[in-house]
Amino acid sequence: MPIEWFPGHMAAARKKAAETMGKIDVVVEVLDARLPGASSNRLIERLRREKQRPCLRILNKADLADPAATAEWISHYEREKLVKAVALSCKKPGDAAKVPRLAAALVPHRDSPLKPVRMMVMGMPNVGKSTLINALLKRKAAKTGDEPAITRLQSRYQLDERHELIDTPGLMPPAIRDESDALMLAASHIIGQDAYIVDEVATALAEVLLERYPGLLRTRYDLEPDGMDGYRLISSIAAKRGYLAKGGKPHYEKASRALLQDYRSGLLGRVSLETPDSRRRALEERGEHDDPKRDLK
Repeated sequence: MPIEWFPGHMAAARKKAAETMGKIDVVVEVLDARLPGASSNRLIERLRREKQRPCLRILNKADLADPAATAEWISHYEREKLVKAVALSCKKPGDAAKVPRLAAALVPHRDSPLKPVRMMVMGMPNVGKSTLINALLKRKAAKTGDEPAITRLQSRYQLDERHELIDTPGLMPPAIRDESDALMLAASHIIGQDAYIVDEVATALAEVLLERYPGLLRTRYDLEPDGMDGYRLISSIAAKRGYLAKGGKPHYEKASRALLQDYRSGLLGRVSLETPDSRRRALEERGEHDDPKRDLK
Protein backbone atom coordinates (compact mmCIF):
# COMPACT_ATOMS: atom_id res chain seq x y z
CA MET A 1 0.00 0.00 0.00
CA PRO A 2 1.60 3.33 -1.06
CA ILE A 3 2.36 5.80 1.72
CA GLU A 4 1.34 9.39 0.98
CA TRP A 5 1.65 12.21 3.50
CA PHE A 6 1.59 15.89 2.53
CA PRO A 7 -0.32 17.99 5.11
CA GLY A 8 -2.08 21.00 3.63
CA HIS A 9 0.16 23.66 5.20
CA MET A 10 3.21 22.32 3.34
CA ALA A 11 2.22 23.77 -0.03
CA ALA A 12 2.30 27.29 1.46
CA ALA A 13 5.51 26.44 3.33
CA ARG A 14 7.21 25.41 0.07
CA LYS A 15 6.29 28.72 -1.56
CA LYS A 16 7.49 30.72 1.44
CA ALA A 17 10.79 28.79 1.56
CA ALA A 18 11.44 29.64 -2.08
CA GLU A 19 10.84 33.32 -1.37
CA THR A 20 13.10 33.36 1.68
CA MET A 21 15.98 31.46 0.05
CA GLY A 22 17.16 34.58 -1.78
CA LYS A 23 17.41 36.52 1.49
CA ILE A 24 19.62 34.14 3.50
CA ASP A 25 23.28 33.15 3.42
CA VAL A 26 23.45 29.49 4.47
CA VAL A 27 20.99 26.61 4.35
CA VAL A 28 21.21 24.42 7.46
CA GLU A 29 19.62 21.16 6.35
CA VAL A 30 18.80 18.75 9.17
CA LEU A 31 18.75 15.07 8.22
CA ASP A 32 18.16 11.91 10.21
CA ALA A 33 21.60 10.28 10.51
CA ARG A 34 20.03 6.82 10.29
CA LEU A 35 18.67 7.50 6.79
CA PRO A 36 20.28 10.66 5.37
CA GLY A 37 19.39 9.93 1.76
CA ALA A 38 15.74 9.09 2.38
CA SER A 39 15.31 12.02 4.81
CA SER A 40 16.60 14.61 2.34
CA ASN A 41 14.15 16.66 0.28
CA ARG A 42 15.14 17.39 -3.32
CA LEU A 43 13.21 20.65 -3.17
CA ILE A 44 15.70 22.04 -0.64
CA GLU A 45 18.63 21.06 -2.85
CA ARG A 46 17.03 22.55 -5.92
CA LEU A 47 16.25 25.87 -4.23
CA ARG A 48 19.70 26.31 -2.74
CA ARG A 49 21.41 25.48 -6.04
CA GLU A 50 19.24 27.97 -7.92
CA LYS A 51 20.21 30.70 -5.45
CA GLN A 52 23.81 29.38 -5.15
CA ARG A 53 23.59 29.09 -1.38
CA PRO A 54 26.05 26.91 0.56
CA CYS A 55 24.66 24.15 2.76
CA LEU A 56 25.56 22.84 6.20
CA ARG A 57 24.16 19.32 6.38
CA ILE A 58 23.51 18.16 9.92
CA LEU A 59 23.21 14.43 10.42
CA ASN A 60 21.11 14.63 13.55
CA LYS A 61 20.45 11.76 15.96
CA ALA A 62 23.98 10.55 15.27
CA ASP A 63 23.98 8.93 18.71
CA LEU A 64 21.31 6.52 17.39
CA ALA A 65 23.05 5.77 14.07
CA ASP A 66 25.78 3.31 13.13
CA PRO A 67 28.99 5.39 13.42
CA ALA A 68 30.68 3.60 10.49
CA ALA A 69 27.76 4.37 8.17
CA THR A 70 27.65 7.97 9.41
CA ALA A 71 31.34 8.44 8.59
CA GLU A 72 30.63 7.23 5.06
CA TRP A 73 27.81 9.74 4.69
CA ILE A 74 29.97 12.62 5.91
CA SER A 75 32.66 11.74 3.36
CA HIS A 76 30.02 11.39 0.65
CA TYR A 77 28.45 14.79 1.28
CA GLU A 78 31.69 16.69 1.60
CA ARG A 79 32.61 15.76 -1.97
CA GLU A 80 29.82 18.12 -3.06
CA LYS A 81 30.50 21.75 -3.91
CA LEU A 82 29.60 24.32 -1.21
CA VAL A 83 28.62 21.63 1.29
CA LYS A 84 29.86 20.94 4.82
CA ALA A 85 28.51 17.95 6.76
CA VAL A 86 28.59 17.23 10.48
CA ALA A 87 27.19 14.44 12.66
CA LEU A 88 25.74 15.44 16.01
CA SER A 89 22.79 15.23 18.38
CA CYS A 90 20.73 18.41 18.50
CA LYS A 91 19.62 17.43 22.02
CA LYS A 92 23.18 17.97 23.25
CA PRO A 93 23.85 21.69 23.81
CA GLY A 94 27.57 21.24 23.14
CA ASP A 95 26.85 19.65 19.78
CA ALA A 96 24.30 22.26 18.74
CA ALA A 97 26.68 25.08 19.72
CA LYS A 98 28.99 24.05 16.84
CA VAL A 99 26.44 24.97 14.20
CA PRO A 100 26.87 28.79 13.97
CA ARG A 101 30.65 28.49 13.62
CA LEU A 102 30.38 25.80 10.94
CA ALA A 103 27.76 27.78 9.03
CA ALA A 104 29.79 30.99 9.24
CA ALA A 105 32.82 29.22 7.78
CA LEU A 106 30.84 28.70 4.57
CA VAL A 107 30.30 32.47 4.14
CA PRO A 108 33.49 34.17 5.40
CA HIS A 109 32.40 37.48 3.85
CA ARG A 110 29.63 37.65 6.49
CA ASP A 111 29.92 36.87 10.25
CA SER A 112 30.07 40.42 11.63
CA PRO A 113 27.65 42.74 13.44
CA LEU A 114 27.16 44.66 10.18
CA LYS A 115 26.73 41.49 8.15
CA PRO A 116 25.33 38.73 10.37
CA VAL A 117 25.17 35.20 9.03
CA ARG A 118 21.55 34.46 8.10
CA MET A 119 20.88 30.73 8.49
CA MET A 120 17.70 29.02 7.31
CA VAL A 121 17.05 25.71 9.09
CA MET A 122 15.30 23.27 6.78
CA GLY A 123 14.43 19.59 6.56
CA MET A 124 11.65 17.05 6.72
CA PRO A 125 9.30 16.91 9.73
CA ASN A 126 10.54 15.43 13.00
CA VAL A 127 14.23 15.35 12.09
CA GLY A 128 15.13 17.80 14.89
CA LYS A 129 14.96 21.31 13.42
CA SER A 130 13.06 22.84 16.33
CA THR A 131 15.22 20.99 18.84
CA LEU A 132 18.27 22.59 17.21
CA ILE A 133 16.68 26.06 17.29
CA ASN A 134 15.85 25.72 20.99
CA ALA A 135 19.34 24.46 21.83
CA LEU A 136 20.95 27.40 20.06
CA LEU A 137 18.63 29.96 21.65
CA LYS A 138 18.90 28.24 25.06
CA ARG A 139 15.15 28.52 25.51
CA LYS A 140 12.01 26.83 24.24
CA ALA A 141 11.14 29.13 21.36
CA ALA A 142 10.15 26.53 18.76
CA LYS A 143 7.51 23.87 19.39
CA THR A 144 8.79 20.32 19.69
CA GLY A 145 6.99 17.04 20.12
CA ASP A 146 6.85 13.37 19.30
CA GLU A 147 4.60 13.86 16.25
CA PRO A 148 5.84 15.22 12.90
CA ALA A 149 4.74 18.54 11.36
CA ILE A 150 4.31 20.58 14.55
CA THR A 151 5.97 23.70 13.09
CA ARG A 152 3.57 25.35 10.61
CA LEU A 153 5.05 28.83 9.96
CA GLN A 154 8.45 30.40 9.46
CA SER A 155 9.97 32.13 12.47
CA ARG A 156 13.02 34.42 12.63
CA TYR A 157 15.31 34.62 15.68
CA GLN A 158 18.32 36.77 16.52
CA LEU A 159 20.86 34.32 17.93
CA ASP A 160 23.41 37.04 18.65
CA GLU A 161 24.75 40.12 16.88
CA ARG A 162 26.57 37.93 14.32
CA HIS A 163 24.00 35.21 13.62
CA GLU A 164 20.31 35.06 12.65
CA LEU A 165 18.13 31.94 12.49
CA ILE A 166 15.05 31.22 10.42
CA ASP A 167 13.05 28.15 11.49
CA THR A 168 10.94 26.62 8.71
CA PRO A 169 8.13 24.04 8.74
CA GLY A 170 9.09 20.49 7.85
CA LEU A 171 8.85 19.95 4.12
CA MET A 172 7.90 16.66 2.48
CA PRO A 173 7.81 15.97 -1.27
CA PRO A 174 4.22 16.00 -2.58
CA ALA A 175 4.68 12.31 -3.39
CA ILE A 176 7.21 9.78 -2.11
CA ARG A 177 7.81 7.84 -5.27
CA ASP A 178 9.89 5.04 -3.82
CA GLU A 179 8.23 2.59 -1.43
CA SER A 180 11.46 1.74 0.40
CA ASP A 181 12.07 5.43 1.17
CA ALA A 182 8.51 5.80 2.43
CA LEU A 183 8.86 2.76 4.67
CA MET A 184 12.16 4.01 6.13
CA LEU A 185 10.63 7.44 6.80
CA ALA A 186 7.60 5.87 8.47
CA ALA A 187 9.77 3.56 10.59
CA SER A 188 11.78 6.59 11.73
CA HIS A 189 8.61 8.55 12.65
CA ILE A 190 9.14 11.22 10.00
CA ILE A 191 5.77 10.45 8.40
CA GLY A 192 2.60 10.87 10.44
CA GLN A 193 1.31 7.59 11.85
CA ASP A 194 -2.13 7.95 10.26
CA ALA A 195 -0.55 7.57 6.81
CA TYR A 196 0.72 4.00 7.13
CA ILE A 197 -0.06 0.53 8.43
CA VAL A 198 2.14 -0.29 11.40
CA ASP A 199 2.51 -3.98 10.54
CA GLU A 200 3.77 -3.24 7.02
CA VAL A 201 6.32 -0.67 8.19
CA ALA A 202 7.60 -2.89 11.00
CA THR A 203 7.94 -5.87 8.66
CA ALA A 204 10.00 -3.80 6.22
CA LEU A 205 12.18 -2.55 9.10
CA ALA A 206 12.64 -6.12 10.29
CA GLU A 207 13.91 -7.15 6.85
CA VAL A 208 16.55 -4.41 6.89
CA LEU A 209 17.63 -5.28 10.44
CA LEU A 210 17.93 -8.97 9.59
CA GLU A 211 20.23 -8.10 6.70
CA ARG A 212 22.35 -5.45 8.43
CA TYR A 213 22.19 -6.03 12.19
CA PRO A 214 21.38 -9.65 13.11
CA GLY A 215 23.67 -9.40 16.13
CA LEU A 216 21.65 -6.56 17.62
CA LEU A 217 18.45 -8.54 17.15
CA ARG A 218 20.02 -11.57 18.79
CA THR A 219 21.09 -9.51 21.81
CA ARG A 220 17.91 -7.46 22.24
CA TYR A 221 15.36 -10.25 21.81
CA ASP A 222 17.32 -13.33 22.86
CA LEU A 223 16.53 -15.22 19.67
CA GLU A 224 18.40 -16.67 16.69
CA PRO A 225 17.58 -14.57 13.61
CA ASP A 226 19.38 -16.76 11.04
CA GLY A 227 16.96 -17.95 8.37
CA MET A 228 14.14 -15.67 9.47
CA ASP A 229 12.20 -13.24 7.34
CA GLY A 230 10.56 -10.08 8.68
CA TYR A 231 7.24 -11.73 9.46
CA ARG A 232 8.82 -14.59 11.38
CA LEU A 233 11.09 -12.21 13.32
CA ILE A 234 8.16 -10.12 14.58
CA SER A 235 6.14 -13.24 15.36
CA SER A 236 9.11 -14.53 17.39
CA ILE A 237 9.34 -11.23 19.29
CA ALA A 238 5.64 -11.56 20.12
CA ALA A 239 6.18 -15.08 21.43
CA LYS A 240 9.26 -14.10 23.46
CA ARG A 241 7.46 -11.20 25.12
CA GLY A 242 4.13 -12.94 25.60
CA TYR A 243 2.28 -10.69 23.19
CA LEU A 244 -0.60 -13.04 22.39
CA ALA A 245 -3.95 -12.45 20.72
CA LYS A 246 -7.07 -14.56 20.92
CA GLY A 247 -6.42 -18.25 20.52
CA GLY A 248 -2.82 -17.87 21.66
CA LYS A 249 -1.66 -16.53 18.30
CA PRO A 250 1.17 -13.95 18.21
CA HIS A 251 -0.16 -10.39 18.56
CA TYR A 252 1.61 -9.14 15.45
CA GLU A 253 0.64 -5.47 15.73
CA LYS A 254 1.77 -5.20 19.36
CA ALA A 255 5.12 -6.81 18.55
CA SER A 256 5.42 -4.53 15.51
CA ARG A 257 4.99 -1.46 17.67
CA ALA A 258 7.56 -2.80 20.13
CA LEU A 259 10.14 -3.27 17.35
CA LEU A 260 9.51 0.22 15.98
CA GLN A 261 9.83 1.77 19.43
CA ASP A 262 13.05 -0.13 20.15
CA TYR A 263 14.52 1.16 16.89
CA ARG A 264 13.32 4.74 17.33
CA SER A 265 14.50 5.03 20.93
CA GLY A 266 17.88 3.41 20.38
CA LEU A 267 17.14 0.48 22.70
CA LEU A 268 17.92 -1.86 19.83
CA GLY A 269 21.36 -0.31 19.37
CA ARG A 270 22.98 2.07 16.89
CA VAL A 271 21.36 1.39 13.53
CA SER A 272 21.57 2.97 10.07
CA LEU A 273 19.03 1.93 7.46
CA GLU A 274 21.13 2.99 4.48
CA THR A 275 24.67 3.87 3.38
CA PRO A 276 25.79 5.92 0.38
CA ASP A 277 26.52 2.68 -1.49
CA SER A 278 23.17 1.07 -0.67
CA ARG A 279 21.36 4.24 -1.74
CA ARG A 280 23.33 4.43 -4.98
CA ARG A 281 22.47 0.80 -5.78
CA ALA A 282 18.80 1.37 -4.97
CA LEU A 283 18.64 4.40 -7.26
CA GLU A 284 20.42 2.53 -10.05
CA GLU A 285 17.93 -0.34 -9.76
CA ARG A 286 15.11 2.15 -10.19
CA GLY A 287 16.88 3.81 -13.12
CA GLU A 288 17.26 7.05 -11.17
CA HIS A 289 19.91 9.26 -9.64
CA ASP A 290 19.84 11.99 -7.02
CA ASP A 291 18.43 14.69 -9.31
CA PRO A 292 16.96 17.48 -7.16
CA LYS A 293 14.68 18.49 -10.05
CA ARG A 294 13.02 15.11 -10.36
CA ASP A 295 10.29 15.56 -7.78
CA LEU A 296 9.39 19.00 -9.12
CA LYS A 297 8.60 17.95 -12.68
